[in-house]
Amino acid sequence: MHIDATLVEAAKRGDPEAFEALIERTNKAVYGLVFRLVGNHEDAADVMQETYLRIWRSLRSYRGDAAFETWAYRIAANAAMTHLKKRGREAEPVDPATLAPLERAEPSPEEPPDADRLEEALARLPVAMRTVLVMKDVYGFSLAEIAKQVGATEGALKVRVFRARRRLAEELYGNEVIVPMRRKKTS
Repeated sequence: MHIDATLVEAAKRGDPEAFEALIERTNKAVYGLVFRLVGNHEDAADVMQETYLRIWRSLRSYRGDAAFETWAYRIAANAAMTHLKKRGREAEPVDPATLAPLERAEPSPEEPPDADRLEEALARLPVAMRTVLVMKDVYGFSLAEIAKQVGATEGALKVRVFRARRRLAEELYGNEVIVPMRRKKTS
């Protein structure tokens, strides 16, 4: 998705139709990020409203240093993080009795899981793990950007990303998966 700079400029000048067009062009991608971070549709709808309100309020200060989409993602991620902090939500406990038992017919690690299984596995991750995983692996935020938004060090986030990837693999494939660690080359 690419947003035309003239459309952004028109919205910055206060053109409501241009702003509506920006919403139409970005809402699916922004909603995907927000939903993955907050974990349910009701909260995601609230965060979407807050996101576009923040975008409207700060649109005149948008300088164009980053693509409009990237700027909107950052605002959405910040709004989602604020929402989660206000709600004081931690990972909702999962009752093991409600989980379907793993069957031997599960896909092997070589076979990619379907989107529904992946979304379900992501939803079972603790909020902190899901947040960094989605921001890093799905939306391509750097560790420095994520660190600013979640209030953690880059080192702590590296560990959290590794653990989140391992936990997601376990959710998808059981305990039979080995997540390889990349070793630094010694000179």
